[in-house]
Amino acid sequence: MSNNYSNLMRIIILVPIILFTLIILNGQSGKNKHAISNSNQNKVLKKVKRTESEWKRILSPEEYKILREKGTERAFTGKYDGHFEDGVYTCAGCGGTLFNSETKYRSGCGWPAFYDAIEESVEETEDNSLGMNRIEITCSKCDSHLGHVFNDGPDPTGLRYCINSVSMDFKPKDNKK
Repeated sequence: MSNNYSNLMRIIILVPIILFTLIILNGQSGKNKHAISNSNQNKVLKKVKRTESEWKRILSPEEYKILREKGTERAFTGKYDGHFEDGVYTCAGCGGTLFNSETKYRSGCGWPAFYDAIEESVEETEDNSLGMNRIEITCSKCDSHLGHVFNDGPDPTGLRYCINSVSMDFKPKDNKK
């Protein structure tokens, strides 16, 4: 009976230690995994690396404030909020493709909204700034701040990528064949 009691005590002590270790290891391997998730974040892309002085030289002051300092343009002021042409939206920092125009919709939030991002184009990070719990969206190539993603969007994803117009450029669809 003493042997059974000793084994039971070992199990009682080891189970929480094992669970704690698994939780810690899972947290370290999945730092950008959240309840809101773009499952298209599995490949490693070649990152664009620039110094802050290089960013300041190539970006306008407004672009720098938003892309590098995580600023936000005022609602309903961005050039792409009511923009609905066929094409792709690209990162203003590096030119990487971000969103297809087919996924853009009128959300009424005051910023361009998309229900899906192009595969591997964005990374998601928890953002608890300004007393809010949100998911920040950054360009997967250059780490530029784009906006935030919320889980109140339309089908088929249920997501609303709320993006600063300043963070993007637009390339119209080439209709020549």
